[in-house]
Amino acid sequence: MSDVTPKRKKLYIETVGCQMNLLDSELVVGKLRNEGYELTDDIGKADTILYNTCSVRQHAEDKIYSALGRIKQLKQLKPELTIGVLGCMAQKDQKQILKRAPHVDIVVGPGQLARVPELLVLAKEQATPQMAVSLPRTAGSNETVTASFAEYDPIREPAMRPTPFQAFVRIMMGCDKFCTYCIVPSVRGPEQSRPAAVIVDEARALADQGVKEITLLGQTVNSYRSVDASGRTFRLSDLLERLHEIEGLQRIKFITNFPNDMTDDLLQAVRDLPRVSRYLHVPAQSGCDEVLKRMKRTYSVALYDDMLDRIRATVPDAAVSSDFIVGFPGESEASFEKSMRLVERGRFKNSYIFKYSPRQGTKADTLFIDDIPEEVKKRRNNDLLVLQTAISQEDNRRLIGQNLEVLVEGPSKSSKGVAVDEIGQFSGRSSCDRIVVFEGHERLVGQFVPVTIEDASGVTLFGRVVTMDLVAPRA
Repeated sequence: MSDVTPKRKKLYIETVGCQMNLLDSELVVGKLRNEGYELTDDIGKADTILYNTCSVRQHAEDKIYSALGRIKQLKQLKPELTIGVLGCMAQKDQKQILKRAPHVDIVVGPGQLARVPELLVLAKEQATPQMAVSLPRTAGSNETVTASFAEYDPIREPAMRPTPFQAFVRIMMGCDKFCTYCIVPSVRGPEQSRPAAVIVDEARALADQGVKEITLLGQTVNSYRSVDASGRTFRLSDLLERLHEIEGLQRIKFITNFPNDMTDDLLQAVRDLPRVSRYLHVPAQSGCDEVLKRMKRTYSVALYDDMLDRIRATVPDAAVSSDFIVGFPGESEASFEKSMRLVERGRFKNSYIFKYSPRQGTKADTLFIDDIPEEVKKRRNNDLLVLQTAISQEDNRRLIGQNLEVLVEGPSKSSKGVAVDEIGQFSGRSSCDRIVVFEGHERLVGQFVPVTIEDASGVTLFGRVVTMDLVAPRA
């Protein structure tokens, strides 16, 4: 019997897009680890290169096609190299990827990621590209289509996480909202909630690995509904109560919320459960009812305002953030001004603001003409951003003098790196998801520490650790 350990294959993976994609990449890497792969950050040394893709915006797709073009020469130099395109772009473009980049070996949609190890083997054995995608929404019954977007076992891979002590947990897959601008229902399939018991078991396993903060993911996370074997229905509020009991978990977050499903029981759970983050991300997209109707958002501005009132009444210290699309077809200056007024009323912690661009496969692309000039979109984007930044800075400055509990994530972005046993600049997030930067010691990373806020900008709070012996190195 040989004592030689088989050489592990080297895997390079690049992820574009949302937190869902980051989690998908973690699970894919977890499976491939079991198949003899190890991660590398040197693309030139890789035996397999995977791109996990996004289709929400054209820029994300362009980035992947550019990357595929760049590695064509690498494939010619290393014919044994295997290249894969995973995720939403794979589901959307399918054979078009192979036409534009014939050197790709596997194309795998987000509902078929469990097959990645198998397809990598088949691509080698058969010397032909392999494809696994889910059914289109119109291909059959809801049950048939849903079954083609299969969940895969959550083999977790700590090396793919933002930090060893933070992790994403998917509680839902797919979306049934069908907003006219959005490609997600097509590429991620019908809405389906994972069983509460499975989620709790996964979260408990993560806590056993040392995870202190989990973020629950769903396209519309507060639409979560699951029924157990006894017939009991679990809402998101019920799930939060179960997760709150897990020893070791110290903070629970959830994104992204849909306005219609921001129920009182959920707000009460956020209020009453100390480990649940006081942060709610609830995209508005527009402050104009006519635009919301064309977007098929299914709520009115009045409903959104009422939701904000209920949030502030139930959880006064909650931070709310939002999304806005400017330049949607038919958006007049008066419509845009209504979005400006909603931002003023909403006083969001921050808003993610996007210029509308047509996406093939969406209803908006077929129903409406992209009639807003690019320069108008840019101006509206900038105007909304300037307003939001001013509000964010004003509200952040109100926190000066307060003590906030901060989970220390690592050296701040502006830091050049901190050596072990050195004092340096670190950053983390408060319970209300605000970024906090402060001076501290490397051993604080992964800890919850109290920080007194001393200054603030529109995006960042600056402070000092309250207990000075936490800052200084041990003797």
